[in-house]
Amino acid sequence: MRPSLSIQGKIAVITLNSPESANRLTVDDLVVIQEHISEVNQNPEVVVLILKSTGKYFCSGFDITSLDESAKEKSLMFEDVVNALEDCRPITIAAVQGGVYGGATDLVLACDFRVGSQVAEMFMPAAKLGIHFYQRGLVRYVSRLGVDTAKRLLLTAEKIQATEMKEIGFLTRLVKPEDLDSSVEELVQKLMLMAPLAILGMKKHINTIASNTLNVDELNQDIATAQNSEDLQEGRTAWAEKRAPIFKGR
Repeated sequence: MRPSLSIQGKIAVITLNSPESANRLTVDDLVVIQEHISEVNQNPEVVVLILKSTGKYFCSGFDITSLDESAKEKSLMFEDVVNALEDCRPITIAAVQGGVYGGATDLVLACDFRVGSQVAEMFMPAAKLGIHFYQRGLVRYVSRLGVDTAKRLLLTAEKIQATEMKEIGFLTRLVKPEDLDSSVEELVQKLMLMAPLAILGMKKHINTIASNTLNVDELNQDIATAQNSEDLQEGRTAWAEKRAPIFKGR
């Protein structure tokens, strides 16, 4: 089955639905994911996008066997889709229930939060296959994990387990397998309490700062938008009244 998209109010979920192939992504899957991300971006109500999978494995990367003669020009689509995930408007959460392999490691790193199960593991075999990783994938590895760890994982193709995935920062939270869904839900609820203009703007600019592509004019514009928003007034009023604010994203 192709990756599915569900949207309920402020929360969208993209689910990888090919457990029989360890959720390896074909060219057609990538097209669908790109369409899902575009749909989410165009829905102003969505604040959080969750990426999850079915079965034992989270994702085993790109299925090179899905490239026929007519699809060879799409061979770089994996990079485009991962970049689109990093650049998408909502806050993104990867719910990692199992193994993460190859390009899927970058798919997870592109997410803002990465909640993982204790049975997860990861490795990037590009060097074993003679593949030179693409630019923004290298940037994500270095900016999220640091130079030394990026070299270790990319240059030696070493497989690591869940505990170390958390220690190096690949996972932002590590939980028991049975607690994965509730932990993701807890994080979603925390995000729902925040002012959308503030968290969506800061998410965007934190990513550009990490990749050394910050647009200062856009940053200042987003700061001014939040500064002049109804949400800021609501936040101040709620603080003074010692109650939870009710933000509307405007």
